[in-house]
Amino acid sequence: MKNKFTIFIVMLISAVLLLAGCGTDGGTAKGSSEDNTFKVGLEAGYAPFNWTQNDDANGAVKIGGSKENAGGYDVEIAKKVAEGLGKELVIVKTEWDGLVPALTSGKIDAIIAGMSPTSERKKTIDFTDNYYTSNLVMVVKKGSKYEDATSIQDFKGAKVTAQLNTFHYSVIDQIEGVDKKTAMDNFPAMRVALESGMIDGYVSERPEGVSASAANENYVMVEFEEGFKTSADDTAIAVGLEKGSGLTDKINEILSGISEEDRTNIMDNAIKNQPAAN
Repeated sequence: MKNKFTIFIVMLISAVLLLAGCGTDGGTAKGSSEDNTFKVGLEAGYAPFNWTQNDDANGAVKIGGSKENAGGYDVEIAKKVAEGLGKELVIVKTEWDGLVPALTSGKIDAIIAGMSPTSERKKTIDFTDNYYTSNLVMVVKKGSKYEDATSIQDFKGAKVTAQLNTFHYSVIDQIEGVDKKTAMDNFPAMRVALESGMIDGYVSERPEGVSASAANENYVMVEFEEGFKTSADDTAIAVGLEKGSGLTDKINEILSGISEEDRTNIMDNAIKNQPAAN
């Protein structure tokens, strides 16, 4: 009886060890699969940097867990980075305000979303070298009294807004006597507000301004002779990474291999290929 019990115990321990071994192997396989992906967060609503479309035309990439695709300048940069890392690109569509939390929680590996490496953001996440630099503009309705503005001070008394949690919104305070409206979640919402007359203009970066005026003949981009005062980091755009990320140096190396001419061509194509609705 004792021998039978001993044999039973040995068999039981062997079975547990076997199952544990299987579990370990399965976990490793899963981990290897996950390690082969490069999950990039963007809002897919900030043309020409990023947008949503129904097909994969012009190099658009399928959005994870969706039937939709994402295209734009950021997506093209993300493709080059993923290729350089030897990983499969996965686009994770994320609201602007949720991008940093998604990164710090590990839901995404990087933010490539037209994000500026501001000093405030650098407290929470790291950034690579810049992959684009732009200027601030104002988008207004065609035929409005602000269409021919040459200085930001020409917007005294104007109803102006910008996107929530961006430096675009903070610079509005540089306009004396401006009617600063509540910040909005995204650019499509600001365009609707502009069309309806809720606002007289919104602050944006030049590529988005070009995009807006190209997508809708009722919009005009205003560039200034006397514009907003900004820092170099404010008008630059970089890849956001988790603090202490081991990817920073490698991604900087990949970005350095993209010439200024290539970056200009990628942006020009993004503006040309953007869906009309964006």
